[in-house]
Formats: sequence, C-alpha cells, structure tokens
Amino acid sequence: MQLLIAGNGYLGTEVGNRALAQGWQINRCSLSGHDQTYACDLGDPDSVRLLATLIPPPDAIVHCASSGKGGSPAYQHVYYQGVKNLQQAFPHSLILFTSSSSVYGQTDGSVVTETSSAEPDRETGKILLATEELTTSHGGIVCRLSGIYGPARSVILRKFLQGDAIIEEDGRRYLNQIHRDDAARAILHLLGLSLTKNHSHSICGEIFNTSDSQSLSQLATYQGLADFFQRPLPPSGPRDLDRKRGWTHKQVSNEKLRTTGWQPDYPSFLSAVPHIAASVL
Repeated sequence: MQLLIAGNGYLGTEVGNRALAQGWQINRCSLSGHDQTYACDLGDPDSVRLLATLIPPPDAIVHCASSGKGGSPAYQHVYYQGVKNLQQAFPHSLILFTSSSSVYGQTDGSVVTETSSAEPDRETGKILLATEELTTSHGGIVCRLSGIYGPARSVILRKFLQGDAIIEEDGRRYLNQIHRDDAARAILHLLGLSLTKNHSHSICGEIFNTSDSQSLSQLATYQGLADFFQRPLPPSGPRDLDRKRGWTHKQVSNEKLRTTGWQPDYPSFLSAVPHIAASVL
C-alpha cells in the first residue's frame, strides 16, 4: 500500500514512522522539503500537480500539515485549498484530513459527539468545517483531533513545571487532549479499516473525534500534577479569551472511534505524565 504523508511535523512524522513499521510504502511532503521530504506547497495547485508526477499514486493520503500559526488566510490556503488540490491531483486516493475538536464551540461543559452541533465562533474554525465537508463529500475521512501532546511537547505540563500556569476562575473548564502516539495509531487504524475490502462497515465519508477517554477539568489536571510532582497548585486567574483554539468548555467523546476497535494507550493526560515529564523541559 502506498501512503502519502502531507505534512511532516510532530504528528506526521510519527504517522509515517509507524506506517513504515507496518509495511506501508510511504512518501512524505512538506513546505520546506527538509528531512528527506518532497517540497510541496499544498495550497498551490501547480506544486501539488508537480508532486503527483514524482511519486507513485498513493492508496491513501494523510493531510496533517500545519497552518504555521497563521490566521484565516493560512487556514484557507493550507487546509481547504490543500485538500482540494490533493483531490484533483490524486483523484483515486483516500484522503484523511486531520481537523480539530475546536470546531465544537460549546461552553456549557456538555459531552459532544460527532452528531453534536459544530458552530465555531472563529473564522479559522469555519474554514476547518468547510474543509471537513470537502473531504467527506468525496469519500474521505476526518479526524477531529483534541490538543496534541506527547514526548517533548505539552504546553500544560511545561507551564506547570515552569511556574507559569494559571487556573482559570474556578478551574471547571474541561481540557480535551490526545497523545501524539494514540493519534497516529488512530489514523493508521482508520486507514486500515477503510482499505480492507472485506470490512463490514465502511467508514469512508465519516468523522471521528480523536481524543483520549477522559476529559479532565483544568482544576483536576493541575491537582493531579501537583500531587505527582509534590508541588503547590497554580494560582487562580481570569479566563484566557485569546487562546488560539478559542475558549470552550466541553467534553469530547471518543466513543465512535472506540467502537471501531481502537483504544488509547493513554486514556487520560495524567496517565501519560510519568512517561513524558522528563522530555518536556
């Protein structure tokens, strides 16, 4: 099976490495072309068409490129136009698009599933939704990823250890996260199901929340860290309304993904802390 990893960042690198170990034939592309990847600007149709002349036709494509911390124009270019260009250049390939659970704008602490209302209040979230629709309407798969953390990467843990953490108000806001390795395993699991001819339930055209199994409140998260590291709780402060992913308060359910046979190795953020703590600072 041929796999194209479109975006060779923190998640894409892990997906590619795991795919290789599973016997996939893979190619990788990135904007820079560094680290043995093909240079490709996903938002430029000419660049994607050139890529199509350089690699074998992939059975599947994982679009996990980053917007480079850009705003709406970058989202439109990398995500929506990127998926559109990939669809046109590789019309017979299954595309899996990694979206974000930030498309859920709920602020009431409710449990959200794939059938819950997705009405983000930011233009970037609306572009993600449009890209999801573009993906699924062509038979692709969408993974709505919660905040990714893992080896050498956890904003929450780093802020706590550096003494910069703030508990917003009473700390009731839920944090939804996914370990990088669990996210990579979920992506390859879904691709495997989609490309298996005798699989009884087609998941093409479907959306899957890709999150761990236990949403933790901010207070519970920092209380767990305080207990583990034998440090005091961070101080309280106002809400951070300038968060890139927006200020939301919801519990992202991964039940639909789990019914396909996937289970997270790290069911909650706190279960992963002993394994990543040394690498974060």
